[in-house]
Amino acid sequence: METEMSDPGSDEEQTAQTPMEEDSHSSGSTRKGCDPLSQTQRSRLQHRRARINQQINKEMRMRAGAENLFRATSNQKVKETVALELSFVNSNLQLLKEELEELNSNMEVYQTDSEAVNVPMIPLGLKETKEVDLSVPLKDFICEHYGEDGAQYEGEIREFMQLRQAMRTPSRNEEGLELLMEFYNQLYFLDHRFFPPNKTLGVHFHWYDSLTGVPSCQRSLAFEKGSVLFNIGALYTQIGARQDRSSVPGIDCAIDAFQKAAGAFNYLKENFSNAPSLDMSAASLCMLVRLMVAQVQECVFERALLLQDACFTSLLQVAQEAARVSDVYSLVQQTMTQPLVKDYVPFSWATMVQVKTEHFRALSHYYAAVALCDHAQAPEEDDGAGEKALMQLHIREPEGVDLRELLRNPEERRKLGKAHLRCAVMRHEESLRLHGLCKILRKMDILQEVLSFTHRRSLDKYSDIDREDDFFEIAEAPNIHSKTQQKPDIQTPDFSSVRVSDIFHRLGPLAVFSARNRWGPRRQVHLVRGEAGLGLTLRGDSPVLIAGVVPGGSAAEAGLKEGDYIISVNGVDCKWAKHAEVVQLLKTCSDGGVELSVITLLTPELQERRSVLMSLSRDKENTCEGNQGGARGRGSLLNWTRRKSGGGAGGGGTTKRPASTFSLLPFGNLRDSGAMY
Repeated sequence: METEMSDPGSDEEQTAQTPMEEDSHSSGSTRKGCDPLSQTQRSRLQHRRARINQQINKEMRMRAGAENLFRATSNQKVKETVALELSFVNSNLQLLKEELEELNSNMEVYQTDSEAVNVPMIPLGLKETKEVDLSVPLKDFICEHYGEDGAQYEGEIREFMQLRQAMRTPSRNEEGLELLMEFYNQLYFLDHRFFPPNKTLGVHFHWYDSLTGVPSCQRSLAFEKGSVLFNIGALYTQIGARQDRSSVPGIDCAIDAFQKAAGAFNYLKENFSNAPSLDMSAASLCMLVRLMVAQVQECVFERALLLQDACFTSLLQVAQEAARVSDVYSLVQQTMTQPLVKDYVPFSWATMVQVKTEHFRALSHYYAAVALCDHAQAPEEDDGAGEKALMQLHIREPEGVDLRELLRNPEERRKLGKAHLRCAVMRHEESLRLHGLCKILRKMDILQEVLSFTHRRSLDKYSDIDREDDFFEIAEAPNIHSKTQQKPDIQTPDFSSVRVSDIFHRLGPLAVFSARNRWGPRRQVHLVRGEAGLGLTLRGDSPVLIAGVVPGGSAAEAGLKEGDYIISVNGVDCKWAKHAEVVQLLKTCSDGGVELSVITLLTPELQERRSVLMSLSRDKENTCEGNQGGARGRGSLLNWTRRKSGGGAGGGGTTKRPASTFSLLPFGNLRDSGAMY
C-alpha cells in the first residue's frame, strides 16, 4: 500500500446518489446479502457513523487550508484571525471524534436480543467507503491494452460497480459475509485484468478509519483489498456478539465467529503493510487479534460453566478457565497501553478490558471457594482425581496449609475457601470501581447487572461461611493457576468457500489476457486458402496459437506470424475456443477467404528473440559487405563472431532457430502437438 493521503471529496459529493445507487434503491436491492434500506439499530448506527465521517472530513480540509494560510501569510492580523479559526475547527473536530467514539463504544446494539444475562462482547464497526466510478478508467484500459471497444463491456463494468455498492452495506449474517467474500474474490480478477505492476489506472479508493473516522485515499488496489478484509473480520465480530450465549450451540457459534475474526485480522497483518489508516496498522491489528482471542476464551469459560456438574473437580476446572480468561484480557490490556495504540483505542474499550480482567479473576476465586466449601466429600469419591486437581489449582501453595491434610479437614477447607471469597469480593469491587469511571459503560445496563449480581453473590457466600470465632485465618489466598480445555484457534478466512466467476470473462483466459502481459496491436488479416492449404500450424486451446508459418505460403503472404493468437474468425470470438473449434471454422472458409483477428503477446523471451534475429539479420548483411574487403565489414564480422560464441544466435556456426523457442509461450492446453493446415 502506498502511504499517501488525499481529499476524499466534499460532503455534498458523499451524500449525492449516483444513478446506479438510485437504480438499486428503486429496485429494492435484490442482491443477496445486501440490506441498504434496513432500519435496524445497527444500520442506523452505521449511517450515523457515515455522517460523522463526512463532517470530520470537511473539518479536516478546513483545518488543512487554515494551516496553509497561517504558514503562508506574514500579516500579523491575518495570522491572529486564522489562529482563532483554527481553534474553532480543532474544537469541532474534538467534539466529532468524541461523538464517533461514543458510537463505536455503543456495543449494546450489536448484542443478542436474548433475555439471558451475559457480559457484553466488544464488536467492531465496519469501515465506510465512498462510491468509485470505474467506468471510464476500465473502458480506456480495455481499449488501450486489449485493443477492444470498451463500450462493449458496459454490462460487466455496471455489474462490478453494483457489487461494490452492495458490499458497502452487508447484512449482519452469513449472507453478508458471503457478499464481502464474493467482492474480495472479484478483486483478484480485477487486479490481474486491469492493474499492471508498473502503472496505475488513476482510480482513487477512499476509506474511513473504523474508529476515528479519519479519511484515507490510495490508488493501490491493495488498499481496497485490505479494507474489505478488515470489514470481513469486523462483520464476524458483530455476528459473534449477537449470538445467544445462554446455550451451548450459541456459544459454539460465537467461538467460531470470533476465531474467524481473529484469523481475518491476523491474515491482514501478515499480508498487507504500510496501511495509511490506523485501524489497519500492525500494532492495531495485533491488538484486535488478541482481543478476539480473549473473547473466544471468554466463550469457552461460559460453555464450561454451562456444562459443569457441580462436583469438586468440575468447579476447579471452571475456576481455572476463569483465571485463563483474566490472563488473556490482561495481555490485551498491555497491548492497548502501547504508545501507538493507547491514544487510538476508545476509552470504553480499554475500560471494558480492565473490568473483565478483574471480573474473571474474581470469578476464579469464587468458584474455587465454592468447590472447597460446598463439596467436601467429592475428593474421597473420585479415586484421587480431586487431590490431583487441588494440587494443580494454585500458582503457589497457600502459606501454612498442607493441601493433602486440607482434603480430609472440612474446617481447613472452609478457611481456605473464605480466603478465596475475600479475594473475590475485592476483585468484584475493583471491577465495579473501574466500571464507574467510564460514562459509556455506566449506560450499559447488562454489564451493570452482571457485575452487581456476581458481587452480591460473593458477599452472600462470604456471609454464609463467616464465623465469629475465626481467630486464625489464612491471610491471603494465592491466585488460581490458569488452564483451559480448549485453546483458541485463529482461523484464516476460507476464500474458496465462496466460488465466483470472473465478471470480465469475455476478455479471454486470465493466463493470457492479463494486465501483466504486453500486447502488440490487434491486426485484421484476410487469409485465402492456397494450393498447399492455409500454410500455418496451430497449437493449444483458449486461445489457439499460431505455432508455425510456412515460408511463402498463404498465411505468410497474409501477414500472419509465429506467436500470433487467433481471437476471432469471421467475427466469431475465439478467445475461449478449443483447438478443434477453430480448425473447423478455418476449414469452412469460402473461396473468398476468411477474416482473422490476431494479436501478439510480447513476452520478454519473444522480445529478446526478435531483437537477436534482427541483429543477426544486420550482421549477415554486414558480413557480405566484409567479404568485399571493406574495413567496416571486418569489424562487423568480429562482432558477429562474439555473438556466436556467446550463444546469442543459438550456438554452432549456424543461425537456425532454437527448437524450444515457442515452448516459452503460454500455450494453454498443449495436448495438441500442432498440425499443419
